[in-house]
Amino acid sequence: MTNRTVDPLEVIFRDAMAHGCTPVAVITALDGERPHGTTVSAFMSLSMTPPMVLIALDDRSDLLELIRATGRFAVNVLNSEQGDLAVSFAKKGPSKFDGVEWSRVRALPRIEDCPVWIACVAEELVSGGDHTIVTGSVEAVETRASSPLTYHDRTFGTHAISESRLEESA
Repeated sequence: MTNRTVDPLEVIFRDAMAHGCTPVAVITALDGERPHGTTVSAFMSLSMTPPMVLIALDDRSDLLELIRATGRFAVNVLNSEQGDLAVSFAKKGPSKFDGVEWSRVRALPRIEDCPVWIACVAEELVSGGDHTIVTGSVEAVETRASSPLTYHDRTFGTHAISESRLEESA
Protein backbone atom coordinates (compact mmCIF):
# COMPACT_ATOMS: atom_id res chain seq x y z
CA MET A 1 0.00 0.00 0.00
CA THR A 2 1.36 3.41 -0.92
CA ASN A 3 0.99 6.42 1.28
CA ARG A 4 -0.42 9.42 -0.50
CA THR A 5 0.86 12.83 0.50
CA VAL A 6 -2.08 14.96 1.58
CA ASP A 7 -2.19 18.38 -0.02
CA PRO A 8 -2.72 21.05 2.72
CA LEU A 9 -5.22 22.77 0.40
CA GLU A 10 -7.35 19.58 0.42
CA VAL A 11 -7.45 19.63 4.23
CA ILE A 12 -8.43 23.30 4.39
CA PHE A 13 -11.00 22.81 1.62
CA ARG A 14 -12.57 19.79 3.38
CA ASP A 15 -12.84 21.82 6.61
CA ALA A 16 -14.35 24.79 4.76
CA MET A 17 -16.93 22.58 3.03
CA ALA A 18 -17.99 21.16 6.41
CA HIS A 19 -19.43 24.60 7.20
CA GLY A 20 -22.01 24.32 4.43
CA CYS A 21 -25.32 22.76 5.42
CA THR A 22 -26.54 20.12 2.95
CA PRO A 23 -29.52 17.76 2.72
CA VAL A 24 -28.71 14.08 3.24
CA ALA A 25 -30.08 11.64 0.69
CA VAL A 26 -29.70 7.99 -0.21
CA ILE A 27 -29.44 7.42 -3.94
CA THR A 28 -30.96 4.08 -4.93
CA ALA A 29 -31.26 1.82 -7.96
CA LEU A 30 -32.24 -1.77 -8.68
CA ASP A 31 -29.99 -4.52 -9.98
CA GLY A 32 -32.69 -6.94 -11.08
CA GLU A 33 -34.52 -7.61 -7.81
CA ARG A 34 -31.69 -6.43 -5.53
CA PRO A 35 -31.78 -2.83 -4.26
CA HIS A 36 -28.58 -0.80 -4.04
CA GLY A 37 -28.04 2.52 -2.32
CA THR A 38 -25.46 4.99 -1.08
CA THR A 39 -25.56 8.10 1.10
CA VAL A 40 -24.75 11.43 -0.51
CA SER A 41 -24.72 15.05 0.55
CA ALA A 42 -23.92 16.18 -2.99
CA PHE A 43 -27.47 16.47 -4.30
CA MET A 44 -29.41 19.48 -5.56
CA SER A 45 -32.12 20.64 -7.92
CA LEU A 46 -30.61 21.60 -11.25
CA SER A 47 -33.53 22.85 -13.31
CA MET A 48 -37.23 23.53 -12.84
CA THR A 49 -38.05 23.52 -16.57
CA PRO A 50 -37.60 20.69 -17.23
CA PRO A 51 -37.37 19.27 -13.70
CA MET A 52 -33.83 17.94 -13.18
CA VAL A 53 -31.53 17.04 -10.30
CA LEU A 54 -27.79 16.69 -9.93
CA ILE A 55 -25.96 14.13 -7.79
CA ALA A 56 -22.26 13.37 -7.38
CA LEU A 57 -20.97 9.84 -6.77
CA ASP A 58 -17.46 8.61 -5.97
CA ASP A 59 -15.84 7.14 -9.08
CA ARG A 60 -15.35 3.85 -7.19
CA SER A 61 -19.05 3.57 -6.31
CA ASP A 62 -20.81 0.32 -7.19
CA LEU A 63 -24.01 2.35 -7.47
CA LEU A 64 -22.43 4.56 -10.14
CA GLU A 65 -21.76 1.48 -12.26
CA LEU A 66 -25.36 0.35 -11.78
CA ILE A 67 -26.66 3.77 -12.87
CA ARG A 68 -24.41 3.59 -15.94
CA ALA A 69 -25.92 0.19 -16.76
CA THR A 70 -29.61 0.91 -16.05
CA GLY A 71 -29.82 4.64 -16.74
CA ARG A 72 -32.10 5.20 -13.74
CA PHE A 73 -31.87 6.19 -10.08
CA ALA A 74 -33.96 7.54 -7.22
CA VAL A 75 -33.21 10.20 -4.63
CA ASN A 76 -34.50 9.43 -1.11
CA VAL A 77 -34.11 12.58 1.01
CA LEU A 78 -33.85 11.35 4.60
CA ASN A 79 -35.89 12.70 7.49
CA SER A 80 -34.36 14.07 10.68
CA GLU A 81 -34.83 10.71 12.46
CA GLN A 82 -32.94 8.69 9.82
CA GLY A 83 -29.33 9.45 10.78
CA ASP A 84 -28.66 5.73 11.37
CA LEU A 85 -29.72 5.01 7.79
CA ALA A 86 -27.36 7.70 6.51
CA VAL A 87 -24.45 6.07 8.35
CA SER A 88 -25.44 2.56 7.25
CA PHE A 89 -25.76 3.49 3.56
CA ALA A 90 -22.42 5.34 3.67
CA LYS A 91 -20.60 2.03 4.23
CA LYS A 92 -19.51 -0.45 1.55
CA GLY A 93 -21.17 -3.84 1.21
CA PRO A 94 -24.18 -5.67 -0.21
CA SER A 95 -26.28 -5.75 2.99
CA LYS A 96 -27.21 -2.06 3.26
CA PHE A 97 -30.92 -2.82 2.78
CA ASP A 98 -31.02 -5.54 5.46
CA GLY A 99 -33.76 -4.55 7.90
CA VAL A 100 -34.65 -1.41 5.93
CA GLU A 101 -38.30 -0.90 5.00
CA TRP A 102 -38.56 -0.05 1.33
CA SER A 103 -40.90 -0.49 -1.58
CA ARG A 104 -40.56 -0.65 -5.33
CA VAL A 105 -42.04 2.45 -6.98
CA ARG A 106 -41.65 2.94 -10.73
CA ALA A 107 -39.10 0.09 -10.70
CA LEU A 108 -36.85 1.96 -8.23
CA PRO A 109 -36.30 1.53 -4.46
CA ARG A 110 -38.16 3.99 -2.23
CA ILE A 111 -37.01 4.01 1.41
CA GLU A 112 -39.97 4.30 3.79
CA ASP A 113 -40.57 7.51 5.77
CA CYS A 114 -38.42 9.73 3.56
CA PRO A 115 -39.99 13.17 3.15
CA VAL A 116 -38.97 13.34 -0.52
CA TRP A 117 -38.53 10.62 -3.14
CA ILE A 118 -37.59 11.49 -6.73
CA ALA A 119 -37.40 9.00 -9.63
CA CYS A 120 -34.92 9.99 -12.33
CA VAL A 121 -33.59 9.01 -15.72
CA ALA A 122 -29.82 9.60 -15.93
CA GLU A 123 -29.07 12.15 -18.64
CA GLU A 124 -25.37 13.03 -18.48
CA LEU A 125 -22.41 11.68 -16.53
CA VAL A 126 -19.52 14.11 -16.26
CA SER A 127 -16.15 13.56 -14.62
CA GLY A 128 -15.47 15.89 -11.68
CA GLY A 129 -12.20 15.11 -9.90
CA ASP A 130 -12.63 11.85 -7.98
CA HIS A 131 -16.41 11.92 -8.47
CA THR A 132 -18.84 11.66 -11.36
CA ILE A 133 -21.61 14.22 -11.67
CA VAL A 134 -24.89 12.66 -12.78
CA THR A 135 -27.74 14.80 -14.05
CA GLY A 136 -31.18 13.26 -13.93
CA SER A 137 -34.48 14.13 -15.56
CA VAL A 138 -37.24 13.82 -12.99
CA GLU A 139 -40.03 11.41 -13.94
CA ALA A 140 -41.89 11.23 -10.60
CA VAL A 141 -41.89 12.89 -7.17
CA GLU A 142 -43.48 11.91 -3.86
CA THR A 143 -43.45 14.11 -0.77
CA ARG A 144 -44.51 13.68 2.85
CA ALA A 145 -44.53 16.21 5.67
CA SER A 146 -41.35 15.69 7.71
CA SER A 147 -38.22 17.54 8.75
CA PRO A 148 -35.21 16.76 6.55
CA LEU A 149 -31.91 15.35 7.78
CA THR A 150 -29.08 17.81 7.17
CA TYR A 151 -25.32 17.54 7.45
CA HIS A 152 -23.29 20.42 8.88
CA ASP A 153 -19.86 20.52 10.53
CA ARG A 154 -19.62 16.71 10.21
CA THR A 155 -22.79 16.12 12.24
CA PHE A 156 -26.43 15.41 11.43
CA GLY A 157 -29.21 17.81 12.34
CA THR A 158 -32.26 19.42 10.80
CA HIS A 159 -33.47 22.79 9.62
CA ALA A 160 -34.73 25.43 12.05
CA ILE A 161 -36.42 28.69 11.11
CA SER A 162 -34.30 31.66 12.12
CA GLU A 163 -35.69 34.44 14.30
CA SER A 164 -35.18 37.05 11.58
CA ARG A 165 -37.32 34.95 9.22
CA LEU A 166 -40.05 34.62 11.84
CA GLU A 167 -40.24 38.39 12.32
CA GLU A 168 -40.22 38.98 8.59
CA SER A 169 -43.25 36.74 7.98
CA ALA A 170 -45.29 38.12 10.92
